[in-house]
Amino acid sequence: MLSKLSIKNYALIDHLDVSFTNGFTSITGETGAGKSILLGGLSLVLGKRADLSALRDKDLKCIIEAEFEIKKYKLKRFFKSNDLDYEDRTIVRREILPSGKSRAFINDTPITLDILSQLGNQLIDVHSQHQTLQLADNDFQLKVIDALADNKAVLEEYSDKLVVYKKTSNELEQLIEFQKDADKEYDYNSFLLKELEEANLKVGMQEELEEQHEQLNNVEGIMEQLSKGEQLLNDEQAGIVSLLSELKLTSSKLSGFGSQYTELNERIQSVFIEIDDIANELQFFQEQIEANPQLLEVVSGKLQLIFDLQKKHQALSIQELLKIQEELSEKVGVTANLESNIEKLQEKLLKDKSELKETADTLSKRRVAVLANLKQQLQDSLDRLGMPSATFQIEIHPSSDFKSNGNDNLSFLFSANKGSNYGELKKVASGGELSRIMLTIKSILAKYEHLPTMMFDEIDTGVSGEISNKMGDIMLEMSKTMQVFSITHLPQVASKGDQQFKVYKTDENDTTHTRMKELTADERVVELAGMLGGNDLSDSAMAHARELLN
Repeated sequence: MLSKLSIKNYALIDHLDVSFTNGFTSITGETGAGKSILLGGLSLVLGKRADLSALRDKDLKCIIEAEFEIKKYKLKRFFKSNDLDYEDRTIVRREILPSGKSRAFINDTPITLDILSQLGNQLIDVHSQHQTLQLADNDFQLKVIDALADNKAVLEEYSDKLVVYKKTSNELEQLIEFQKDADKEYDYNSFLLKELEEANLKVGMQEELEEQHEQLNNVEGIMEQLSKGEQLLNDEQAGIVSLLSELKLTSSKLSGFGSQYTELNERIQSVFIEIDDIANELQFFQEQIEANPQLLEVVSGKLQLIFDLQKKHQALSIQELLKIQEELSEKVGVTANLESNIEKLQEKLLKDKSELKETADTLSKRRVAVLANLKQQLQDSLDRLGMPSATFQIEIHPSSDFKSNGNDNLSFLFSANKGSNYGELKKVASGGELSRIMLTIKSILAKYEHLPTMMFDEIDTGVSGEISNKMGDIMLEMSKTMQVFSITHLPQVASKGDQQFKVYKTDENDTTHTRMKELTADERVVELAGMLGGNDLSDSAMAHARELLN
């Protein structure tokens, strides 16, 4: 409940501090006294966007602070999810700076306007002419039906399943779109992959082929140099092998004359063995090497294929080509498996849809089951409010779409008079009738769910004194389980309040101020008498006022 409200430097209000009790509070005052200003200030602390023109003194900041008792509101989860300190007595503050900037706080913690608005919607329900238009909204109408059907748990289950269904549906849609693009590239990617796979590429392959190509392409020069080397080693008269043989013989003879000669002989023997091995290897190479134009052509072809692939794929090495081959393989594999994945998702979507439809059907059945009760309650309440012939035609039909609150289409039609055709509320109900219907619906909702503080802004406009008296009774009944405010011009409604406040203007030093005060019992009599008979406070008006209060 709203326990305190403080407004500073807002419109015609320089400073206002008021405290409220639980139950029913009526707020009265002459037209133009500033009741709308009070609501405007309250709306700012509930999250409405600020207007710099609302500042009374443009050089000072506007501060609006409201204290709420929220123990029964079950808001601890909201506070925790938004990293806020929870207090049973929570203070909400809004500041509008002269610069035009706005700041908001919950228990002195800075918050965004969005969070403030979310909390405000759970603290006070301000009924205005705009909200009366909600009566024609199917979502609002279904909310009323769901309250009677106690559908909260089923709606939560439906909402969870709807999230799963939409997620699967989006995944399927994206995969089908991806398949369209992938199919266009599949053939080309498959061709590129096959080309790379047939090249049978391996790391180091290019270097080996280039070396083999160099040898095959220079066979004659290699043979010439091998022959020359072999001749230098094995020439009978001046060959290196022949000369080393003589040197080996000489060193062998010296080895018997001392250890130093023995060591020298061993070194010469080692050199001879190495040179002799080289000579044999040169001879072997000569015997092995031969011109092979066919092999040269094969090696040249393989190298050219590698160069062509590197150019096509803008690669610098075999390693890069192998990486591209791996990527192409993945793409082709994914495309090849798309059909299977799509079929699996389609099966999952059918399963999700079936489960969602089952819960939606449960919602529908529970809604249909309470329609007669809702119609009866509406008609009985409106009968009390001077609309004895008011009837409703409420029907629920299945929809092909899954909406946020089920897959029902709701037909909510109204007739105010016998013999009149049924029509949509916004088309066939007058302003006064809409106000009475909204009050009736709010009173019904109050029986089935815990509503926040309710503030009715002149909901009794356009109704007679007797009807307003009954509207006041309904608000008084609602106030037994919740805090109710009524801004009213009718004494019959104002008299029902457990407490009554008067909004009025004063002129001080050529400046107009809006004030608000709680009326004493005697002041309430005078105020109500004035509302009954104008400025002429006749004995009969005073007596009537006392009668209303009693």
